Amino acid sequence: MDVIKTQQISARPIEKVVVHPLVLLSIVDNYNRVAKDTRKRVVGVLLGSASKGIVDVSNSYAVPFEEDEKDPSIWFLDHNYHESMFSMFKRINAKEHVVGWYSTGPKLKENDLDIHGLFSDYVPNPVLVIIDVQPVELGIPTKAYYAVEEVKEQTWNFSVDTELPYLFSFSFALSIIGVEHLLRDVKDTTISTLATEVTYLDKAHMFLFL
Repeated sequence: MDVIKTQQISARPIEKVVVHPLVLLSIVDNYNRVAKDTRKRVVGVLLGSASKGIVDVSNSYAVPFEEDEKDPSIWFLDHNYHESMFSMFKRINAKEHVVGWYSTGPKLKENDLDIHGLFSDYVPNPVLVIIDVQPVELGIPTKAYYAVEEVKEQTWNFSVDTELPYLFSFSFALSIIGVEHLLRDVKDTTISTLATEVTYLDKAHMFLFL
């Protein structure tokens, strides 16, 4: 689908990632639906905009994904499904572009660079946001990365230096409606402490970002 692969997004180095709480809750909700009580992770697409070194993640959707736990070189991500979903999202909001992808990790995995390479076909400098949907410690367990080229070896890699600072952005109309809608679907929000923490942030600190 050429309209996706030729989209123009600033190639300026990424300095910060801004994540909307609705994105986090959507990811948690999908994880609980399809991967709860398993060792599988959920992978999906991040939508939003990129400007002046800041990536604003305002929407997301999961994509069919499978990987071999014993052999990380064996994996499948349904890019045809992604392109169909993206076309549908573009009809709703033409300003949203593919800005990267997410994984419920909970940590970087060996095949993440290969998956990252796939998303490089859709956006020049994609970000990877890893979200631990079942964190042990308090706080929002989100880490964002981008790939850098190691010139000596002519390879791409994620390193400690590529971890990006992130913020949470709250738009009153979108967040409160979306959060309440998702939480009605999640019957027991104690299933995920992340869902509880995002709910708290959304209702208690929303005014900080208006």
